[in-house]
Amino acid sequence: MAHEDDEGEKSRFERGREILSEIHGELGNNILSSLSDVAPDFARHIFEFPYADIYSRPGLDRRARAMVTIAALAAMGNAAPQLKVHIEASLNVGVTREEIIEIMMQTAVYAGFPAAMNGIFIAKEVFARRDAAA
Repeated sequence: MAHEDDEGEKSRFERGREILSEIHGELGNNILSSLSDVAPDFARHIFEFPYADIYSRPGLDRRARAMVTIAALAAMGNAAPQLKVHIEASLNVGVTREEIIEIMMQTAVYAGFPAAMNGIFIAKEVFARRDAAA
């Protein structure tokens, strides 16, 4: 599945896998591993494009990218499983619970109250799961 770049550097796949692990820990790798038997190319694309190509860009730090990601997913209104994973990741990179709730409140302005409420309830679930695990 992984391949080397022409210059012999780490492949996009390996760079993406490292960044995903830094942000999501084992959760991200487990989710993508679960795709390997049914859609291995899709899993590879997730490692390569979002993580190797986009998350590694210098314009935003990981914390800012996490905040943008949860805002976008909340605004979509139909990505609850991905929103859960990315709220977890945002907490891993230093976004606070208060900031996550503020992001959801901001979402209400542009995506509507239902999307924001769904996001808040998902955040509440993630917070409770983390509290129970602590």
